[in-house]
Amino acid sequence: MFDRIREDVWAMRERDPAAKGWLEVACCYPGLHAVWAHRLAHRCWNGGPAGRLFARLFSHLVRLLTGVEIHPAAEIGRRVTIDHGMGVVIGETAEIGDDVHMYHGVTLGGDTNEPVKRHPTVEEGAQLGANATLLGDITIGEDAAVGAGSVVTQDVPAGATVVGVPAERVD
Repeated sequence: MFDRIREDVWAMRERDPAAKGWLEVACCYPGLHAVWAHRLAHRCWNGGPAGRLFARLFSHLVRLLTGVEIHPAAEIGRRVTIDHGMGVVIGETAEIGDDVHMYHGVTLGGDTNEPVKRHPTVEEGAQLGANATLLGDITIGEDAAVGAGSVVTQDVPAGATVVGVPAERVD
């Protein structure tokens, strides 16, 4: 557990030039706190009906404290960083790979009310710009970048950069 916390703090320090030290990051980064809280909520979610109720209540409390809403069923990898955090929404069937970095206002939203995979998959190393909106069962490829304010409704290939409304490839 402490190794995961240490690598999360290290990842944030590496990605945020404003981070002055490990203690500052550990104490003052709400995106990081939301990810840590999600780990507990996710464990509870997988513990059955009583655990699911607690997980949902806990995730609501975390949203109030951090401004980041992560559904307890969402799958989040290692060293995922949320810079500034406020307004981030990660839906129930979203999957986020290792080393993903996202900024404030990012939405990983669904596009159907059916009980199916309906939220994005973000593969390892992707970067999601501020206020980017990703909708539906799409895949953002490994090391891809989504520009700030972009609306993405189709898959983004590995290594590609997309921007705009609707998002278009620019690299």
